[in-house]
Amino acid sequence: MENSHQKLHALMIAYPLQGHVIPAVHLAMKLASMGFTITFVNTQSIHHQLTKSHHHNDGPGAAEDIFVGARKSGLDIRYATVSDGFPLGFDRSLHHDQFMEGLLHVMSAHVDEFVGKLATSEPPVNCLIVDTFYVWSSMICEKYHLVNISFWTEPALVLTVYYHLDLLRINGHFGAIDNGEDAIDYVPGVRSIQRKDLASYLQADNTGTVVHRIINEAFENVKKADVIICNTVQELEPDTLLALQKKQPVYAIGPVFPIGFAKSPVATSLWSESDCTEWLSARPSGSVLYISFGSYAHASKQDIWEIAYGLLLSEVSFIWVLRPDIVSSDESEPLPPGFRDQIKGIGLIVPWCCQIEVLSHSSIGGFLTHCGWNSILESIWCCVPMMCFPLLTDQFTNRKLVVDDWGIGINLRDEKSVTREEVSRKIRRLMIGGLADELRKKVREVRKALDSALGPNGSSEKNLNDFIDDVKVKIASNKQ
Repeated sequence: MENSHQKLHALMIAYPLQGHVIPAVHLAMKLASMGFTITFVNTQSIHHQLTKSHHHNDGPGAAEDIFVGARKSGLDIRYATVSDGFPLGFDRSLHHDQFMEGLLHVMSAHVDEFVGKLATSEPPVNCLIVDTFYVWSSMICEKYHLVNISFWTEPALVLTVYYHLDLLRINGHFGAIDNGEDAIDYVPGVRSIQRKDLASYLQADNTGTVVHRIINEAFENVKKADVIICNTVQELEPDTLLALQKKQPVYAIGPVFPIGFAKSPVATSLWSESDCTEWLSARPSGSVLYISFGSYAHASKQDIWEIAYGLLLSEVSFIWVLRPDIVSSDESEPLPPGFRDQIKGIGLIVPWCCQIEVLSHSSIGGFLTHCGWNSILESIWCCVPMMCFPLLTDQFTNRKLVVDDWGIGINLRDEKSVTREEVSRKIRRLMIGGLADELRKKVREVRKALDSALGPNGSSEKNLNDFIDDVKVKIASNKQ
């Protein structure tokens, strides 16, 4: 029998944003099903939001431990929380920069203290899996002799551009007053990319913000990682991954979905979910446009109004997930006056929903999306073509992949602002006619790549096994 000290025990710390928590939870479940012991850590704030949004259907003990259900199925996942440096009542959305300063400077002390207390755990913790955007992982791993595993939750294209920030600086595409508009064709593994397709922080004129400091430190820190695992698929980004793999051990293990693409037994949603099934089931197949701008980025009130009026002009049925703070947490009504009354019979507006349940429904024919990476992977899995309306960070690069590289979506955001006429015209192109058929055909082809990657002999399955073998070797060498 295997010595308990050889057992893989990973400490996982999720980045405290919805789009990062979801794949971290699913990765924890996947690794636990392959024999890992996992100690999973959320911030106290994220834990509070999760339990508050799921209080109506909690089982006994779920308020303290979101993995109660997972353990009942035999998975060895322990659960804990640490402070992010702020009290629970602090509005992290409204005070974004202050929150980010805390993640940069304060949270590491709480993590350090927590890891110190874990020293006597059984089996002993021997590796740390943390989001790439945490800047302190190498410091913690060196102090406690842990294998340093960086978990990248976005496409490899975004990772490699950040990774080669020095090249962007040298060539005047980042941090320069006069940013060139010429194509960027010197990043290893990237044939060519326009500046408009870089992550929003790399397009910014002001590069002295707290987010830029996090990016600078995170991408120096990631170069010290023992292993990088990416929530992407080798076949979707082969050249980019190959170039990265020449620098460090990098494994594409995505898409990291809940088992069977069913609703996870572990709470991952920060808001209460509305059940839309009955409404969707009354609509014809492929007739409904699903709209969601994700969990984090804000949109302008003007854009929300133009999209709303564009929906009315298009006469297409829709379900719109509109979180209460989509414009700002102190803006109570983002929609035009009377809009909610005008859409009765054709549209449904909900504050939040279980996205995989909605996208899986046969009545959904298109997805107007902010291009968060989780949303893109889920849309591909459900063979739903996309209309792209990026708002922030990696979403602009993700749009390039969807529209230009894979041809499975159309772009809504050609200019700085949108018009209702453009919204209406593009919705109809996405949902009805020849282009719609062509997009559906292409998205089915891309879905096949995901299917085969996750199959028994698929690239992601093989990479996951190779990653585990690699970690075992590194743990053994740490002990010598």
